[in-house]
Amino acid sequence: MNKNLISPQKAEQTLHRGLGQRQIEMIAIGGCIGTGLFMGSGKTISLAGPAVIAIYALTGIMLYFVMRAMGELLLHNLDYKSFVDFSQDILGPWAGFFIGWSYWLAWLVAAIAEIIAITSYMNFWWPELSPIITALCTIALLLFINLVSIKAFGELEFWLAIVKVIAIIGLIAIGLWLVLSGFVSPEGNKASVSNLWEYGGILPHGTAGVLAGLQSTIFAFAGMEIIGTMMAEAKHPEKMIPDAIKKIPFRILLFYIGTVTVLMMVTPWIHISASSSPFVGMFSLVGFVSAASIVNMVVLSSALSSSNSGMFATSRMIFGLAKINSAPAFFGKLSSKSIPINAVLLSTLLMLTVVIILMTTDSLMEAFEIVGSVTALLFIFVWSMILIAYVVHCHRRPQAHHESAFKMPLSNVMPYVVFVFFIISIYALSLVRTTRIALYILPLWFAILGLMFFLITYKNSGYKRAKVLFREKVANERVLAEDYKRGK
Repeated sequence: MNKNLISPQKAEQTLHRGLGQRQIEMIAIGGCIGTGLFMGSGKTISLAGPAVIAIYALTGIMLYFVMRAMGELLLHNLDYKSFVDFSQDILGPWAGFFIGWSYWLAWLVAAIAEIIAITSYMNFWWPELSPIITALCTIALLLFINLVSIKAFGELEFWLAIVKVIAIIGLIAIGLWLVLSGFVSPEGNKASVSNLWEYGGILPHGTAGVLAGLQSTIFAFAGMEIIGTMMAEAKHPEKMIPDAIKKIPFRILLFYIGTVTVLMMVTPWIHISASSSPFVGMFSLVGFVSAASIVNMVVLSSALSSSNSGMFATSRMIFGLAKINSAPAFFGKLSSKSIPINAVLLSTLLMLTVVIILMTTDSLMEAFEIVGSVTALLFIFVWSMILIAYVVHCHRRPQAHHESAFKMPLSNVMPYVVFVFFIISIYALSLVRTTRIALYILPLWFAILGLMFFLITYKNSGYKRAKVLFREKVANERVLAEDYKRGK
């Protein structure tokens, strides 16, 4: 592998491996569980009915294979610090630039949206509290956590993930108890497994319902790949990263499929509100007078977790981009505690734009949907680039793929199946006016990136040299690949 292409950090400027096994585990869980499950599952159920079970399962399966591809590539060479590094090394300098900046924007927009959400959750308890004050306090807290140490970040994410897990396990346990006891709600709805098919069948809205539900599901799963940004800060990445990825199917089965299945068994899907959290309704059924407050606390912790992950991911992306000469070198500096301080400060500064949004926007609901769609499309792009790099890796480095200790299952077929799934997901986003707007915004973003890349690389001797070295490396790898195939 060409060291000049991925520019690994030197000893004096390296990220600290401060994330332990339990922190990686819970951060991985946090990446699988977002605010979309707690607040958005009601909307998804209302759109798709019981078919939401299949939608969550299908989306989870597709993204599991993306994570397996990412894991195999990251463990191919421990000099890779994230998927930006292997994208640049395998596809060329342009790939690291595009995927890095797109991932940065995706998390930045998502974090800003979560901060706005936090202001509304705080208003549940203190309606007189200024949203601007809440937003500024939240950003200050995130800045403090991310500047202290990577261990502080890991600890916060660990405990916030614990809150999510307890809430979900509690809901599933209560729901199963209601079903087994034959509970009947005040509205006359009996908790029963048959509720899954007695109200219009499994596909009450047909294909249109499945496509509509898919729009919300993609955004709900965004963030799963954050494991791939922790390679440089995990204590034992060769063990911890595969372990975290292998457990993704179980987490999806429990947290998504288990949750929505129990919800629809207790309350027929036609009676689940699209505008409120179904968690509140579930806890209220058993007489929890503080159900709304409990769920609000859980959702608040989830939003704080997501915005914290956003600051982490954006700062690490800028740091990584600086190390490969795709961002100013200023952002590649580390503090005495091995924190990319300038990159964290940039993320903080840009997150302050939330104040402008709060001051100038009357209704945020439609804006959230548009922002969510833009974010979903950016994540689809990032996931697709990971798969493209993987396909090229398998083609050009067949021996490395064959000898991998963490080989992706069905590697000859599944990347292309996932590509088809992503195309269908993009089509689903085009069916609604508000989400369709994202399809117009994204080409503009890529045009800006293309211009930035041209200006950075124009007459840049370093990039020209990297381009020549990349071509030489590709040619050598192709020769080695042919020799390996002939030898087999």
